[in-house]
Amino acid sequence: MNVRRSAAALAATAVIGLATPVLAGPAVAATPSPSPSAELPSGLYGSGDPTYDGVWRHSLALIAQTRTGVTPSDKAVDWLLGQQCANGAFAAFRADPAKECDAKLMVDTNSTAAAAQALAGLGDGKYMGQAQDAAQWLKSVQNKDGGWGYTPGGASDANSTAIAAGALAATGQDPDTVVTGGKSAFDALRTLALPCDDGGAFAYQPDKKGKLIANADATAAAVVGLKGMALNSVMAASDQALTCTDGTKATPAQVAANGAAYLAETMKKSGYLVSAMPGAEDQPDFGNTADAVVALAATGGPEAAAEPLAWLEKNSADWAKENGPAAYAQLILAADTAGADPRDFGGVNLVEQLNATGPAPKAQAAAQGAEGAKDEKKDDDGVSTWWIVGVAFVASIGIGFLISGRKKGQRK
Repeated sequence: MNVRRSAAALAATAVIGLATPVLAGPAVAATPSPSPSAELPSGLYGSGDPTYDGVWRHSLALIAQTRTGVTPSDKAVDWLLGQQCANGAFAAFRADPAKECDAKLMVDTNSTAAAAQALAGLGDGKYMGQAQDAAQWLKSVQNKDGGWGYTPGGASDANSTAIAAGALAATGQDPDTVVTGGKSAFDALRTLALPCDDGGAFAYQPDKKGKLIANADATAAAVVGLKGMALNSVMAASDQALTCTDGTKATPAQVAANGAAYLAETMKKSGYLVSAMPGAEDQPDFGNTADAVVALAATGGPEAAAEPLAWLEKNSADWAKENGPAAYAQLILAADTAGADPRDFGGVNLVEQLNATGPAPKAQAAAQGAEGAKDEKKDDDGVSTWWIVGVAFVASIGIGFLISGRKKGQRK
């Protein structure tokens, strides 16, 4: 769930085969989707290059909005609908939605699964058909071990499998009953779980020698995946102790609890997870910590997530401003799941700041329109036109600063 890396970092990841986080974007980007046009689409959230994360960050933004009672604009919804291929799949970004998807376009499971969850939560089921089409495509590329890789046919990984499981749940399907070769997403995730002697974490994938290496981001994703919850509906469990218990017949819920126990123990001293990027061992990973909060709350309840949630409240504002819509969405999901107020998160209104990174939601747009109508009426009633011009001039200066700030605060 960590925030999407830069294009250069993703390309490097593809070459050396490192795992990237689920909510941060795709598990791996082997080849880029078509480059974007010079001008970004007006319906898209975020101002950075969308080549590698357009659908991902946009879907997370819509999920976070609907979870907090915000109705996304038609323009934002239409942009996402326009990105879907005829077979139901999504690529990371299609610069020319009017052009039909072909074999050269790299569609992927992560973008498709995120979009399915976003669409399923919109308009009281109005777009469930498109969401189900996306889920059906996911089912058509499910691996024989029950999991998914980032690209169709790629080796299963915990992050892609978890986000695909969430898409199935969002479209009304039990991830444990969607099988290929008799194996489900839950089966695939359990094969990536380490024993309690190794902490109970999950690996992203087995390494070249078949060894499982604990990965905090993969663990956070797998825990939520095994709970069978979609991002637009994941909620906190009742407060309970998190313990690791081995067993050949361990239920998905127990294996998830093992992973959550690992996360809790890992963050016990610092309150956050550290970056897995080479050379950044001591650097806090805000995105992974937010994902861990969701996993802990969904498994051990709000009390289990309290410490890392408090750390995020105190320290995440600059990170979110720098990384844009996906970062705001991750924090909103963490806050909302763990019982905090996304509109007053460490003194920051995350919902308001997320909304500012794209087209104004319906209610906000209507309010702005009503305010404009009031101003026009005042002018008609005889208020000095020069006074209005002066106010508009001052307002334009403020807007200039706001736009400048937004550009600096979003991904470049």
